[in-house]
Amino acid sequence: MGGREVYGFGGFTLDASERRFSQSGQDISLAPKAFDVLLTLVRHRGQLVTKRELLETVWPESFVEEGILAVHISALRKTLGNGEGEQAYIETVSRAGYRFAGAVTRRDDPADAARNPKVYELFGRGRRFLLSHSMFDTPKAVEAFEAAVELDPSYGAAHAGLALAYCAQASLRAVPPSEAYGKAKTAALRALAMDPGCTDAQAALGAVLFFSEWNWTAAERSLLRALELNQNHTETYLLYGQLLEALGRLEEGLAMKQKALERDPDSPLVHLQISMSYWHQRRYEEAIEWANRTLALDARHPHAREHLAGAYLKKGDFDRYLAENIRHAEIHGVPATAFEPVKQAYSTEGLTGVRKLFLRRVAQQPDAFPVMQLAVFCGEVGNRDAAFKHLEQGIENHDPGLVHLGVAPQWDSLRDDARFGHCLERMGLGGLLQNAH
Repeated sequence: MGGREVYGFGGFTLDASERRFSQSGQDISLAPKAFDVLLTLVRHRGQLVTKRELLETVWPESFVEEGILAVHISALRKTLGNGEGEQAYIETVSRAGYRFAGAVTRRDDPADAARNPKVYELFGRGRRFLLSHSMFDTPKAVEAFEAAVELDPSYGAAHAGLALAYCAQASLRAVPPSEAYGKAKTAALRALAMDPGCTDAQAALGAVLFFSEWNWTAAERSLLRALELNQNHTETYLLYGQLLEALGRLEEGLAMKQKALERDPDSPLVHLQISMSYWHQRRYEEAIEWANRTLALDARHPHAREHLAGAYLKKGDFDRYLAENIRHAEIHGVPATAFEPVKQAYSTEGLTGVRKLFLRRVAQQPDAFPVMQLAVFCGEVGNRDAAFKHLEQGIENHDPGLVHLGVAPQWDSLRDDARFGHCLERMGLGGLLQNAH
């Protein structure tokens, strides 16, 4: 990276090194503190910056009232106008702080100023789709970032965005995880070759090392580096929280996710991840509470209702478990009649009847169910040999859903079997989990 720190968005250029702000080559006068507020927001583009963080950054040795922020934000908005599609560059996050929403490029190389504006437009579009954390928007994010890379292969930020989008596809299983994580690693390494200080690229690389390669130490190193570069990067706090939990450090993992909540309090993904923390701690009431908070923000969230159903099952409330599964299926287009055999089996023989029905379906269509699901189910019904057969297959394939094998409650039926410790050793978790307790 060069010695200058220059950012571009729309027709504006923000030169931190020379403390100059311009539009289309014409200097724009900003009050010194307004310049510092804008610079702080742009440095953390796409992320929530709390009012407290702004005050501590811009007025580090003075006590000032929060109202001064509103004055400077108002002045900046008048100067900046609106971004693309009449979207405000600076968003207000109610009762929390502000977020810079425009597409930003780091222009350490003066040649970046000549980059095709269409590249920045595509990058901004991809970033907006990516931040929605939706299974419906993630393919659009991939498409936008890929178009930006095709238009300008030298644009490191687009490669980094593409890496994160591929990781999102893998986590949603919209694309086979091995394929998506392979693409993500390639894109992240390309971005880091162009800009070693790219936070998104470090976060994406950390995700690949964590979920796909099970390289726990390297993943932690990459995620910590991402947080060094940007202490307001929501995705990194969530990833690091999940990694800490996988290593048995449950309270530390929850603390990381709560930091993500401070920065992005309206994110369904953050709320669901906190629910997952309580799931790993076997605090099911709180897991249910946070899953419901997720659904209040996004009623169609692809995983929240399934997780909610699982928490009810662990509490022994099969009626609620079944109701939530039916509701989830209906929202995603599955007719309620599809659950009639399950309802009938439950009304006749209870949970035993449902398990028998599932076993019949597995026998008829053995390839229709993920091996993880088969391993958990076989463990629950007491068929441990079959459970470990499926679990070993999942480990062989490096299924990313197994990263929390050491702590997740769905595996409790197998923990007292010596073979379970062998599985943890194969994943490189045995010694790490022992050291965490």
